[in-house]
Amino acid sequence: MTKEEIILANREFLFPAVFHFFREPLVIARGKDQYVWDADGKQYLDFLGGIVTVSVGHCNQEVNAKVHRQLDTLQHVSTLFANEPQAALAQKIASLTPGGKLTRSFFTNSGTEANETAILTARCYTGSSEIIALRHSYHGRSAMAMTLTGQGSWRLGPPHPGIVHAHNAYCYRCPFGLAYPDCDVRCARDIEELIRTTTTGHIAGFIAEPIQGVGGYITPPKEYFPIVEEIVRRYGGIFISDEVQTGWGRTGGKWFGIEQWGVTPDILTGAKGLANGSPIGLTVATPEVAAGLAGATLSTFGGNPVTATAAKAVIDFIEDRDLLANCTTTGAYLRARLEELRAKHELIGDVRGMGLLQAIELVEDHRTKKPAAAQALALLEAARENGLLVGKGGLYGNVIRITPPMNIGAGDVDHFIEAMDASLAMCAAAAH
Repeated sequence: MTKEEIILANREFLFPAVFHFFREPLVIARGKDQYVWDADGKQYLDFLGGIVTVSVGHCNQEVNAKVHRQLDTLQHVSTLFANEPQAALAQKIASLTPGGKLTRSFFTNSGTEANETAILTARCYTGSSEIIALRHSYHGRSAMAMTLTGQGSWRLGPPHPGIVHAHNAYCYRCPFGLAYPDCDVRCARDIEELIRTTTTGHIAGFIAEPIQGVGGYITPPKEYFPIVEEIVRRYGGIFISDEVQTGWGRTGGKWFGIEQWGVTPDILTGAKGLANGSPIGLTVATPEVAAGLAGATLSTFGGNPVTATAAKAVIDFIEDRDLLANCTTTGAYLRARLEELRAKHELIGDVRGMGLLQAIELVEDHRTKKPAAAQALALLEAARENGLLVGKGGLYGNVIRITPPMNIGAGDVDHFIEAMDASLAMCAAAAH
């Protein structure tokens, strides 16, 4: 198919709700390492990584070699039959979870399914149905996951009952008009009031992303989650960490984002970067909580031998290359370079994130912090013109999300900064 035929087929045969970042859809033809090429042969530095999914580079040779061997050995059996790749992956994950306490895995196909499984498990284990989620959050595209999501633009159709949303720790736009640390982390303490006034007082659990992804990489202060955990447990709930975007070392130095805050969850969910592009969802829990999901269940494609092989190969690659450390060092270098851009460009109001999960929030005015949503769209187009791919997010559509493969180096960061600097200059020139 030609580029035009691909675009036309997308328009005619896919749901119209499927959207694209750009005015003219970008047709990606191939990828390798930190680069992709479009249908016209133009090369792009990929600092979005398939929405935080290409964790170890496009078409990673070591990962794909293991996948190819598995394809020729055993391709599918479902969870009704035991197979070595699924068993080996579950065993490996159990050795990596916070405190080594989460040792029972259930595999599905996506982060959405993983979070559905987590909520079901929490409700079955506690006997309660009420769930606390966070404003600005994103937890998936099913009816339940969209109800968990704290952004109206991502909630389609009628909501599910039993879910309320607490304030998130959005320090740049504090919902209470306070400033950290003098605020005494009021957003965290307010969760007790939320439970006492909007629930029965006996909750099933609390679900949160350690750093909010689609919300714009909103990063809480260090006290936030420990305070929340104590409140949640006091009211009978369990703690669910949505690691779909923050997992597998991306935040630097730790396998999972929640470990940065010193909290051990009861359930942890994962997807995206776990298999470097192969479809996978993970719900891993403590033995006690996992046993709460009594009865029989299955997943037709969960624990698929090929996908499980890919996931185990990704984990091995991350360990062999010490990418947790690389996310720390290269992430710190990226953060420093982003701070340089903020000092240079008035459009950047905030820089935040951790490791190789970074964001810049665009504002029209630093004093009012008016979101610069139109400029964010223009910046995506300018970055595309300059051979750079980044993402967009935030409740106001004004946050640029930066999530390159975890095996990039300082030279890739310099290349990115050069292209982003030029793109920001293009936006500033257009505005005048």
